[in-house]
Amino acid sequence: MAKSYAVATGGTDRNAALSPEAPLAPVTMQRPVRTDLETSIPKPYMARGLIAPDMDHPNGTPGLAHSNLSVLQQHCAFFDQDVDGVIYPWETYSGFRQLGFNMIASFVMAIFINLSMSYATLPGWIPSPFFPIYLYNIHKAKHGSSSRTYDREGRYCPSEFESMFSKHAETFPDKLSYGEMWSMTEANRETFDLFGWVGSKVEWTSLYILARDEEGYLSKEAVRHCFDGSLFDYCAKMQMGAEAKIK
Repeated sequence: MAKSYAVATGGTDRNAALSPEAPLAPVTMQRPVRTDLETSIPKPYMARGLIAPDMDHPNGTPGLAHSNLSVLQQHCAFFDQDVDGVIYPWETYSGFRQLGFNMIASFVMAIFINLSMSYATLPGWIPSPFFPIYLYNIHKAKHGSSSRTYDREGRYCPSEFESMFSKHAETFPDKLSYGEMWSMTEANRETFDLFGWVGSKVEWTSLYILARDEEGYLSKEAVRHCFDGSLFDYCAKMQMGAEAKIK
């Protein structure tokens, strides 16, 4: 083993300290990371509190008002229907209905989301029978086995976002098929984190249903808009327009 290691390392580049690949860890080559992020995103490894930038949008979503909310709070704010900082199950249900999900799916999602996330966000120790989710504490409900695009405080990490596509988008560099998306959730699994495994797959499958294109791919831009919450407002407006045409 020592000899093979010496052979593998002997041929490495003189700038090995900057290499994202390790010859004896094939996974580091199978899932490459971008090394050009700083050509577009200033300090790409610094988490952003208010905006969600990528290589094509270094300043985040144009015209999106962050209202001093963290990016994770912005992601959830659509479901705060009365804008009081608290999301109740009936608001989650209403939000999914506005996005075009049917009654059964919306009901299941409302139960799953509020029951699983409510307690972690409560301001005190006493559970609430109404299962509210407090936006102020939404970072406390962040589950494991995620893409790590949100950090533990709800900030947005541009380098982690870009890595999702550099590692897992095999057919197109800026799109994920359902199979590639599923493989990504498998790669993100953490040991013994059953809730995170399930939560991640439910979230990404819901996003795929909501935002896939006509060819069955989930675009990088749709995913970024999901992270800052602007996707939900857009889809709700599109759904409202479609319903108006039917009437």
